[in-house]
Amino acid sequence: MNWQLIVDFDGTISLKDTTDLLLKKFADHSWHAIEAEWHSGAIGSRECMMRQIDLIRATPDEMDAFVDSIEIDWHFKSFIRQAQRYSLPVTIVSDGLDYVINSVLRRAGLDGLAVNANHLSYKGDGQWRLSSPFASNSCHSQSGTCKCSIAAQRRDKMTLVIGDGRSDRCVAEEADFVFAKSGLIQFCEEKQLPFTPFRDFSHASVLLADLLEITPTISAGASSVTEKPALKETIYG
Repeated sequence: MNWQLIVDFDGTISLKDTTDLLLKKFADHSWHAIEAEWHSGAIGSRECMMRQIDLIRATPDEMDAFVDSIEIDWHFKSFIRQAQRYSLPVTIVSDGLDYVINSVLRRAGLDGLAVNANHLSYKGDGQWRLSSPFASNSCHSQSGTCKCSIAAQRRDKMTLVIGDGRSDRCVAEEADFVFAKSGLIQFCEEKQLPFTPFRDFSHASVLLADLLEITPTISAGASSVTEKPALKETIYG
């Protein structure tokens, strides 16, 4: 079982993008203009988030109440138990906020998982600071968390990426296989990446079992997969 799992958080484990929810609740409305700069490519996601977090005004109690309201795909817990039975290393790799992710995982009883994300800390007077311990100067997406460099740390393992959006694109191109949802599906189709769409982590559990059975064929060349129709039908979109 020579795989590692790189799993996105926002929109993948959580049902919605938690950073957007946080900004809508606590930030000055000018965060939308900063977001537009990022979408246009004028700035990278790291600069975008740092400027947006500077706009937040919330006490720690207000922040914790917000985190307690976040909904996740509760099938994720059984998916992790399955990965652990297979002895597969799982890392939550997110361009979101560790404060939010760690709190949600604790609530789900999964606080032992490795989390690589932007660090959110309280400055006082309702203000917050963002730092990016997993950034990389070589990241061409200028992300706060360079997912490619994190995935590359285990060069002895094949990489399965599980994600949904823009922050997962670079690492999806480097991965051996992708479980994709939402906007990442179209990207994988356009780039002809080896992937399959998934609905939720209950579905992902079935796909993971299938993937592990066909690992020898995928490693020899993804286009030759024939064993499992669930994967074969969408291997290149």
